[in-house]
Amino acid sequence: MKRRREMEKQCSSELRSTIDELSLLAVMKLKHHRHLHHHNDPVITDDLPNDTHIPTRPFLSVCNFLLHLLDKIGPTMAVLRQDIHRNILRLEIMQELDPVLYSNVVEILKKEASEGTSRKMSSCSKAFVWLTRSLDFTTTLLDLIGKDLGVNIGQAVQEAYEATLKPWHGWISSTAYRVALKLVPDNKTLIGILMSETVDQETLKEELKSFTSLLASFLNELHTILETYKLHKVKAA
Repeated sequence: MKRRREMEKQCSSELRSTIDELSLLAVMKLKHHRHLHHHNDPVITDDLPNDTHIPTRPFLSVCNFLLHLLDKIGPTMAVLRQDIHRNILRLEIMQELDPVLYSNVVEILKKEASEGTSRKMSSCSKAFVWLTRSLDFTTTLLDLIGKDLGVNIGQAVQEAYEATLKPWHGWISSTAYRVALKLVPDNKTLIGILMSETVDQETLKEELKSFTSLLASFLNELHTILETYKLHKVKAA
């Protein structure tokens, strides 16, 4: 019981930390944008404006929040967790090859596009696609929960999955997820995971609203990048 309370507090703390991370990310991007305009830097590519900058570490930090949330939910979402973890590792390994250049995810996408490797199964571009879609799923799910803490979690997960991940899943992936979705925890368990004992439900709703609002804004930019590199229609098996 004590361990359970510690896990709940940790998740709530992680939610607040991720809100701070997203807020900082917005500030970083604004400063980057102002810096480029102040120095009149040239446009980097013909397709993307010169202020397109997705800091790799903060992006992966937000993805790691989802990983930790799935850990708290337990083995029922192991399929999604495994995918996210593998995709995070791909981008981390690539960034370590050149920490300065690849501190911007867009530089990784540009490299693979120029080499013609973007659509390979093990590409970082595909990892970026699926991490973005996993964040879509998270935003949709937590938005549904934030609007109604009494929502049926199974139905909310199903609705979020159908709106974000299912359109891109083939038969194999859909089957695996369909099994997992039947095993999601009940409302009381998931709300307990999201909320520490020191936070009331209204505070949780406000935090979920802040999180989903900040993440939705960030995701709009990520999807623009996916379309620019023609990755927005990539499908799974």
